[in-house]
Amino acid sequence: MRIARAAGPPLRIAAKIPRAETAYFQKKLEPNIDGEKIELVGEVDEARKQPFLAGARALLFPIDWPEPFGLVMIEAMACGTPVIAYRSGSVPEVVEDGVTGFIVENAAEAIEAVNDLGRRDRRAVPARFEERFVASRMAREYESRYRELITRATPSRR
Repeated sequence: MRIARAAGPPLRIAAKIPRAETAYFQKKLEPNIDGEKIELVGEVDEARKQPFLAGARALLFPIDWPEPFGLVMIEAMACGTPVIAYRSGSVPEVVEDGVTGFIVENAAEAIEAVNDLGRRDRRAVPARFEERFVASRMAREYESRYRELITRATPSRR
């Protein structure tokens, strides 16, 4: 929320608030949600996810724990939406800095990245998604690796 307020564009948050987190949400987050600059749209189902992500200027992913994969980053890129994320966990393996989004170190760099979005060609985002993350490409890579392992494990016949 601090990044969005400082950068300027409105923030739309798609999230389910777990029952166990209700008190934290009400005390720390809800007071910052004004319905205009910061809006909580709630949980987005599969039917609404694609248009929600495709309509965003960017996906803010300021996660500072070692997220093992972050499927939402891939989903955003599939919709042509760049990702702005902290360098943590899988982010450097998923986001190509300057191509599919920005890898940032802190909130100040995230704000700068939000302001830099208009100077980037969004067409590169889904193109790189297609090159890197579609199922057929991943299956070919797995098959290639498996063949390589089988070849190494099979003793040569002489």
